[in-house]
Amino acid sequence: MISRIDLRGTAFPEGGIDRDLLPRAELDVEAALEKVRPICDDVRHRGTAALIDCAHRFDGVAIERVRVPAEALERALAELDPAVRAALEESIRRARLVHREQRRADHTTQVVPGGTVTERWVPVERVGLYVPGGRSVYPSSVVMNVVPAQEAGVGSMAVASPPQSEFDGLPHPTILAACALLGVQEVYAAGGAQAVAMFAYGTEECRPVSMVTGPGNIWVAAAKRLLKGRIGIDAEAGPTEIAILADATADPVHVAADLISQAEHDPLAASVLVTDSEELATAVEKELEVQVAATKHVEDRIRPALSGRQSGIVLVDGLEQGLAVVDAYAAEHLEIQTEDAPAVAARVRNAGAIFVGAWAPVSLGDYAAGSNHVLPTGGCACHSSGLSVQSFLRGIHVVDYSREALAEVAGHVVTLAEAEDLPAHGAAVKARFDWKVPPSK
Repeated sequence: MISRIDLRGTAFPEGGIDRDLLPRAELDVEAALEKVRPICDDVRHRGTAALIDCAHRFDGVAIERVRVPAEALERALAELDPAVRAALEESIRRARLVHREQRRADHTTQVVPGGTVTERWVPVERVGLYVPGGRSVYPSSVVMNVVPAQEAGVGSMAVASPPQSEFDGLPHPTILAACALLGVQEVYAAGGAQAVAMFAYGTEECRPVSMVTGPGNIWVAAAKRLLKGRIGIDAEAGPTEIAILADATADPVHVAADLISQAEHDPLAASVLVTDSEELATAVEKELEVQVAATKHVEDRIRPALSGRQSGIVLVDGLEQGLAVVDAYAAEHLEIQTEDAPAVAARVRNAGAIFVGAWAPVSLGDYAAGSNHVLPTGGCACHSSGLSVQSFLRGIHVVDYSREALAEVAGHVVTLAEAEDLPAHGAAVKARFDWKVPPSK
């Protein structure tokens, strides 16, 4: 069901392991660009009419309007299962605890007497938050997008999620209920590249936004890449992935269950075990057969995901090599199931989120750890972070110098301007002193 890659005895070069040796899904965002370009152009020129056509073409739904009526949001919340509501409320509470602590304070540095630089943190004015709605329903993604935006102080936000034929062309009611629970009143029945284009260009119903966040399929990722610059984006999120670094102390029942939990998302989801214990690898393979047979979504998602080239068991010589592998892989979710897991986790450099020990499965982070589950995929965790309050903040430097403070450094400014052959830069300083610049100290 799941393949093995044996790296034991392999000498890693000084620069680290070749990423091409590791399991990874083929995701050609560049090829998808040319398919989403006409969709985005159509939305740009025809607005709501194009979105209605896309709903029919891609979602098989006939809709007359894209914006979700307020009464539909109210009804969805009123009809929400009490147990689901309680779980969402607890998820929101924990997410707020974590994200509220991320808010940055303005800070002023006195460079010289009379000369200060203040770093001021300003929230993005308006954001578009994308919530997937294909094979599964993700009210948790509403929480993970909305809470950090709210805690950052974003003043205007809109949520988009694909229309569903079984719900009269509206997004799934649990998604609508989560929006209502969070106080989000601007919600659109739009999915895929067309939703990103709606946010970027605006329509008759939806004002343009400055930034788009949230996970999605390859068409969403391609539209984000295409429109980046016109809008800010969080990341080009691809199929979900889990890596587990485990040794002989790990429980194969836990490891197998966690691998399956990610495979459940999508046939392209990646489930990777990195271990120095062949006994654990064999036990996990046996446990996968048992657990997969007893679960849901086997043939359409789990089995294709586990047997695909993006998943596998990687055998290594020891913990040091295992750490090198997981750092090279840079997983969206990384579990550490080893002896002294906290110490091992502290040595990891590249991961979207790290889950430490036997009692912190990725599922906890998906819903109720307080952490954010909108995370970098496809190896991007080596340079990118997950969604947070900082994602919605912009740092602005405010420079305030007195005449005396400028005079003190004016000579250096003029010298550097002339060294760069930009004399007008120096002249802008000289003009303030009748072209007489005192020597810099």
